[in-house]
Order: sequence, then structure tokens, then C-alpha cells
Amino acid sequence: MKNNFKIGVIGGGSWATAIVKMLCENVDSVNWWMRNEEAIDHINSYGHNPNYISDAELKKSKLNLSSDINEVVKNSDYLVLAVPSAFLKSTLQSLEIPLKDKIIISAIKGIVPENNTIVGEFIHNQYDVPYENIGVITGPCHAEEVALERLSYLTIACCDVKKAKFFANAISGRYIKTTVSDDIYGTEYASVLKNVISLASGICHGLGYGDNFQAVLVSNAIREIKRFVDQAHPIDRDIKESAYLGDLLVTAYSQFSRNRTFGEMIGGGYSVNSAQLQLKMIAEGYYAVKCIMEINEKLKVEMPITQAVYNILYDKKSAKKQIKLLTDKLN
Repeated sequence: MKNNFKIGVIGGGSWATAIVKMLCENVDSVNWWMRNEEAIDHINSYGHNPNYISDAELKKSKLNLSSDINEVVKNSDYLVLAVPSAFLKSTLQSLEIPLKDKIIISAIKGIVPENNTIVGEFIHNQYDVPYENIGVITGPCHAEEVALERLSYLTIACCDVKKAKFFANAISGRYIKTTVSDDIYGTEYASVLKNVISLASGICHGLGYGDNFQAVLVSNAIREIKRFVDQAHPIDRDIKESAYLGDLLVTAYSQFSRNRTFGEMIGGGYSVNSAQLQLKMIAEGYYAVKCIMEINEKLKVEMPITQAVYNILYDKKSAKKQIKLLTDKLN
């Protein structure tokens, strides 16, 4: 893709690696920040991230890797944030370069816990970035399938649709199809909530509930998501589109879903701490459910699935009893 814009990626995990792989198909170069110097050396030598989706082949000739976040931000016009939401604030603490003139694209599926806001709001409030310069990447798409070059679909949301289309073109390719949206609030909140639902799906699977119940759980879940996003940001949207329903389905059912895996451990009897140690990756839904419940104290949306997950993870209530109570609230 011929352009004069430089694109940078912040993060060294699975999603960051997948996004870099997609970008390398179309752009001349990618600025990439990650904290791990050993990983940087490995990628520069072998073209693979040794720690995350190591099967992904990366075009190292196109990569400008650095552990200096200011260097990457300074040299980038578009900046993709792909770090866990729980660590976003600390990651940006050493930033000395202003963000207000950058186009910020969030690939983060979570809420910034210190501020209890979605990433777009956080960037707008903390760094004076106008909303028309903030975008969101949403699925349905797993980083692991990008590594395998399996056909995947992504939605890029931004108030300025032209900027969304530009970035969509930057990551489109033979195994990536894209669409655009102007619903940054709805797509971002939906991407947060689908992780919470995925936890519920995993908990139920760990408890022995079958496919029949999972179908009921997910059909109720999309209605729960719709109630929340419509209350949080009421605009005309079709909740059946892939950015909402599709993203929920892949996260609730896929073997690659870390939130579902985390939930299965909880349903199988693991404590929260034991499951976190075993998973060795961040399950965004664990942090998100607490934030959503706090936000919902004001919105007062009926959210029985989210409430059940919160009761299990934070109030330490019996998963078996909470899901049994939930079954009487679904239809």
C-alpha cells in the first residue's frame, strides 16, 4: 500500500504480533515497540516472536524494533495499542512525546482499571486526542488463526470513517478481510463484554454444561450486550453484525480463547490465582467484569450473566450455585 504515513505498534504479545504480521503484507515498514530486548534480538535474527504465536512468519526486513517507546511514537503517524488494558497506563507512563497529533488505534479488548474507562475514552481524556483520531480494531478474529493465515474478518471503527478505511486497507490481505464502522463506543464495549461472556461460557463448560445450554447462554448474552451498549451509547446499530455477534461467538466457543480457558479452570475448581498462574497470559475478562459492574452501578442495566461471573470471581461465591441460579434467569 503506497502512502506517506508511518505506522507503529505498541506491545509484544499475541495481538501485537498478529497486527504486525498483517501490516507487513501491505506497508513498507512498521515501527514496533516491545519491552523484551531478547525477543527483539530473536525477531531481528529469525523473523519470529519467540514468546507469542511463534508460528507467525514476520518480514524482519520491514521491521524497526525498539524498546524505547518514545522512539516508536515519534516516528509513527498511526499508532496501534496492543497491550493488556491492565498495563496500558503503566506502559504509557514513560511517554514524553505528545499523542494529540497521532491517529490512535486500539486493539485492546478491555477497560483501563485505574480510570474505569474504555481505551478510547482514556486516550481522549488523558492525552487530548480528539475522538476523530481514535479507532478500534474488533473481531471476530484470533491472533493464532492470523499466524496460521486462516481467513479472518476485522472491523475498524472510527468517527472519521476515512481514517478507518485507511487503516482497514493497511491490514487487508489474502487472508484478512475488513469492514469499517463509526461506532467506537459500541464496538469497544462489546469487545469488552464478550470476554466476560467467554468467562461464563468456560465456567459452564468446566461445570459440565453441554452445547444445548451454551447456545442458550450465548443467545441471552448478545441481548445482554445490546442492553448495555444501547444504554451506554444509544445510536442506531445492528447487534447481529460480525463486530458484535461474530466477536462474541468466536470468543465464547473457540479453543484459542484465553478467557474461555480461564473460565473452564474456574468451573473445574481452580482458584483465581491458580488459574492465572496456569494460564500464563492475561484473561482480559477477569479485570473487565469488575469495571463493568462498577460502570453499571450508574447505568442499571439488567446483566445476569455478568453479575454471575462477578459473584464467582470477586465475591468468591460457588460457581456451581451461581450458574444454577443463572439457569433460572435465561430463556
